[in-house]
Amino acid sequence: MAISSTTRLGSRVLIADDQEDVLSALELLLKAEGYETDSVTSPGAVLESIRNRDYDVLLVDLNYARDTTSGQEGLDLLSSVRAFDKSLPVIAMTAWGSVELAVEAMRGDLREFIQKPWDNDYLLGLIEAQIVQGRSVRHAESTKSQEEDEARSIQRALMPSDVSNPDGFHISHDWRPVRHVGGDYFDVLPLSETSRGICIADVVGKGMPAALLMSNVQALVHAYAAADVAPESLCRKVNRTLASNIPDNKFVTLFYGILDAGSGCFAYTNAGHNNPIVVRENGATEQLTDGGLVVGALSDWDYECGEIRLLPGDRLVLYTDGVNEAMDPSGREFGEDHLIDLARAHRAESPDALRGVIMDAVDHFCEGIYLDDVTVMVIGVD
Repeated sequence: MAISSTTRLGSRVLIADDQEDVLSALELLLKAEGYETDSVTSPGAVLESIRNRDYDVLLVDLNYARDTTSGQEGLDLLSSVRAFDKSLPVIAMTAWGSVELAVEAMRGDLREFIQKPWDNDYLLGLIEAQIVQGRSVRHAESTKSQEEDEARSIQRALMPSDVSNPDGFHISHDWRPVRHVGGDYFDVLPLSETSRGICIADVVGKGMPAALLMSNVQALVHAYAAADVAPESLCRKVNRTLASNIPDNKFVTLFYGILDAGSGCFAYTNAGHNNPIVVRENGATEQLTDGGLVVGALSDWDYECGEIRLLPGDRLVLYTDGVNEAMDPSGREFGEDHLIDLARAHRAESPDALRGVIMDAVDHFCEGIYLDDVTVMVIGVD
């Protein structure tokens, strides 16, 4: 079988076998065809090699000195290789082939399986085909990764980076999508010299579909927000527009309020979102519940408006359900009560410090394994 010179150019094959005569024969065969080769004799050496160098194909024996017949040592090696590099093409060779071993190897995402002694032309054809396929897979993965990075950059640009704090207030925030992009949204909109629109929202779902819907929510909030547009009116407009333009199984939890720094008055509407927590200087707490249904569900829903006054020393904590629904390894949720206790215990901290305490506590609780996007905002009164 003729091997493409284009395929051979720059192609490197890692050969793993504990028999020197097999290694020599394979090296001679592949080098004669123009391939570059590295050879190793143990599973540990295979893993060290792929960590330190890029290969186009791994040609690996399944039987080693510790286990010469069953192939289990080779199967364990395949699992380790896949955990490190899912796209590396692997061709397994064994003199102890069986239907059971082949099936088990294929379950480990093995590309090809051949028995010794091998047919040179057949083996060379497999190697060429796997190199072509592997390069295609890696190119697709690289393109996907670049697109995801660009999408994340675009979405991050939609979030406020520098918040304009009104006199006497400080607003701290953190946003962590569980994937490259997510469905959480927060914003601080300057409505006047002394007033700010405060928004936090969570789109049902994750990943790119949620991110696309989130961008629509962001655009609508920006389009409707103004100093003379009350929170319940904004939620009503966002809801009416979304309800007629999104699938029936999609909706958004939305909290929007207007902070008047001059008076400390905070008027708000909670459209099905997690209830923000107000922690007073003396440790008393209350939650902001006035509002109505999630947006995007019923187009004619009428929303209510609540109002509180924020005083010096108070802290207002807004968050998405990635916080309270974060789970520890046993499946126990972080919980709203835990968050309230944490905010109360650290109420004397600055908004930045309190936000950091919350994020660190959640991260420690779930051991860094998040199931949903996480957003936290803390507004403090000086």
